[in-house]
Amino acid sequence: MRVLLIEDDDRVAGPLTEGLGRFGFTVERARTGADGLAAGACDMVLLDLGLPDMDGLEVCRALRLRSQVPIIMITARSDEVDRVLGLEIGADDYVSKPFGVRELIARIRAVTRRTQAVAGAPPATTPGAPGTAPAAPGAGVPPRPPHTVQRIGPLSVDRRTRQVHLGEEPVTLSPKEFDLLACLADDPGAVCTRQHILDTVWQPNYFGPTKTLDVHIAALRRKLGDSAWIDTIRGVGFRLRPPDEPGGAMAVWQGAGEYHR
Repeated sequence: MRVLLIEDDDRVAGPLTEGLGRFGFTVERARTGADGLAAGACDMVLLDLGLPDMDGLEVCRALRLRSQVPIIMITARSDEVDRVLGLEIGADDYVSKPFGVRELIARIRAVTRRTQAVAGAPPATTPGAPGTAPAAPGAGVPPRPPHTVQRIGPLSVDRRTRQVHLGEEPVTLSPKEFDLLACLADDPGAVCTRQHILDTVWQPNYFGPTKTLDVHIAALRRKLGDSAWIDTIRGVGFRLRPPDEPGGAMAVWQGAGEYHR
């Protein structure tokens, strides 16, 4: 895998380049945002947010406008707003300084699996198959008809085209945000445990901190325009429901058939 590292700090870039090289990665380094934007094609971008010539968020936005290359932000910023903004404008994940090479490699592999899965659109795992957890949230919900649009109040989710609308307005989501919304929408009104979400959206062998889930939830709430869309069930997980339906939610599948609950 060819990795583009956009990092101006030699104390970070040197050991990181050496460590990734030991695991078989080919690393090209850019010291500034401009050099990073001028670099050739790569399979993964590791992007420091604190660059000398421009903000890393601007680099992220410019990269995403022209390419779907996976981007992992490297940040020493403690403000959650920066991380949420980075995810909103197209980054796939983030790692906070200081971090170990093994953690970064685990994140690189996880992001790669997710992006390859989206590109290949593999079929969902059959409930009850070997290696799957029993009685996961949504397991008792009748399967949706193929090629349908799900409507939850004013929210519509089209899994075939990966498009989301609130009323008539499109909602632009990153691949991870869409996967997270789709997971919660599988059984609207029901509580999805944190572990179920991580296993479904981040894969069962995800080794990163679970805080990334909270960051993506915060980004998704912002894009839906009302934090009440996603309830936090303390100590358990999250659930999706229309803000004006405190007792639950109704899902309607439109297309080849309809399903109400």
